[in-house]
Amino acid sequence: MSKPKPNVVFVITDDQGYGDLGCAGNPIIRTPHIDRLHAESVRFTDFHVGPTCAPTRAGLMTGHYHNSTGVWHTIGGRSLLRKDEISLADVFSANGYRTGIFGKWHLGDNYPYRPHDRGFQEAVVHGGGGIGNTPDYWGNDYFDDTYFDRGSPRRFEGYCTDVWFRLGLDFIERHRDEPFFCYIPTNAPHSPFQVEERYVEPYRGQVPENRARFYGMITNIDENVGGLRRRLEELGLADNTIFVFMTDNGTATGCEVDEEKFVMNGYNFGMRGKKNTPYEGGHRVPFFLHWPAGGYSVGKDVSELTANVDFLPTLAELCGLELPAALQPDGVCVVPLMLSGEPKWEERAVVTDSQRIPQPIKWRMSAVMRGKWRLINGKELYRVDADPEQRDDLAAIYPQMVELLRSDYDMWWDKVSAKFDEDIPIHIGSPREPVTLLSPHDWRGDVGECAWHQTHIRGAKVCNSYLELFVEQSGRYAFELRRWPREEDRAFAEGIPGELGPYSGGVAVPVTKAAIRIRSEYAEAHIAGDERQITFELELEEGPAHLQTYMEAGDGTVRGVYYVYVRKL
Repeated sequence: MSKPKPNVVFVITDDQGYGDLGCAGNPIIRTPHIDRLHAESVRFTDFHVGPTCAPTRAGLMTGHYHNSTGVWHTIGGRSLLRKDEISLADVFSANGYRTGIFGKWHLGDNYPYRPHDRGFQEAVVHGGGGIGNTPDYWGNDYFDDTYFDRGSPRRFEGYCTDVWFRLGLDFIERHRDEPFFCYIPTNAPHSPFQVEERYVEPYRGQVPENRARFYGMITNIDENVGGLRRRLEELGLADNTIFVFMTDNGTATGCEVDEEKFVMNGYNFGMRGKKNTPYEGGHRVPFFLHWPAGGYSVGKDVSELTANVDFLPTLAELCGLELPAALQPDGVCVVPLMLSGEPKWEERAVVTDSQRIPQPIKWRMSAVMRGKWRLINGKELYRVDADPEQRDDLAAIYPQMVELLRSDYDMWWDKVSAKFDEDIPIHIGSPREPVTLLSPHDWRGDVGECAWHQTHIRGAKVCNSYLELFVEQSGRYAFELRRWPREEDRAFAEGIPGELGPYSGGVAVPVTKAAIRIRSEYAEAHIAGDERQITFELELEEGPAHLQTYMEAGDGTVRGVYYVYVRKL
């Protein structure tokens, strides 16, 4: 009789770094439940991801280096995971698993990029890269928010992290008699630092206020991890559940760094750099795997170089999943490293980088890793076992190692850059998404021209760029243009009373004209008074298209229209 397939619970947090845990030696933060998980897990101590969130998630979900998947930024249309990528959830679903995601997706908010388009049978997520981003439901502030349940807005009571874990537990209890993949990617402890005061109080007076709130958010996560593990034990599921905990990039708030990215204050496990830097503190993260039935319930450190692209092939091996032939991971299965004894392991190069720009630039904010060697930005060389703070540049002493790592990078660049010039279009006219909401979060071009957060909408940020679209069906389309989203339902020229802030107020703009351009079609309409939307009907042929919108104020200032609702007539 064959053994039952293991369940998988995968928890990943946002902007928490390697040093933001008690088990990592942080002298202030309290994380007893994650510390216990650490004590009972295989710990990958040299595990690397992207230096920011969406790139890391693209690598985890596909086993491919994030640049090749089209995801090299968090906004500007480059957090959309290419349509032809096969996701980890696709693989689990095809192998008979129930699949669910509860929290932060950040790989696309429109068809065909949403989580329920990519293998997740159940999906409750916020929009964009964080609660309060432009694609998110208007006015969400971490408490009693409205999230998207398979694309439809639904209100939930409680604090965001508590909601994600509560939904994950509900999913587990409903599918306890069949194998499941439960993905809980929290948006905490990413800013803004919203959390109940009782979690913050223990840290006040020990660290700056933002860090106290950041640590409070992590303590809340820790409490939820403990509750989830306790319930798995009560349900009799803990033994055959692979429980994974990791974070998505280096710390954002656990330390402060100087211009050269050396830590000035805070705790970062002795590493240089933090989120969005090519140094070790930017992309080395904790990764714990616990699975009693598989023999992984006693603390063991794996010190070999591993990465997020290894996650998919490794889970496939542990769960006995059949991978489609078209899926050729860049990562490798690291199960041999988890076994007792001396594994046969071939040294390899791993590359990560940060490209928060419209088009990647070779060598930009890059780290090439081979064993304990690190080549930073193509020129600085460090040996992190002897020099974990990356202070001693060895490039002049070991030129041959520099050349080897540069060669590794060249091969990587050739692979990931093949599709840089291709569009990654949002589809309109699909029955899978009858009404498509387009927002500035995914405007292409200069990311300074992208109003990616609702704060920008409230403040009437002057910006504009285009969207990449694909018209699925020829026919007539209605484009409903709005300055405010439907749930706020105010006139173009109207402001929102109250003090301007992340969750309040809104600047009045005397908008006099709205216009739209798609392909060679252009249309405009004058706004005389209290119009809340302007709708244009256009005949479109199937195929790719670029869309740009305009709203002109009385003083001649032109902005893009912040919200566009598209439907096929």
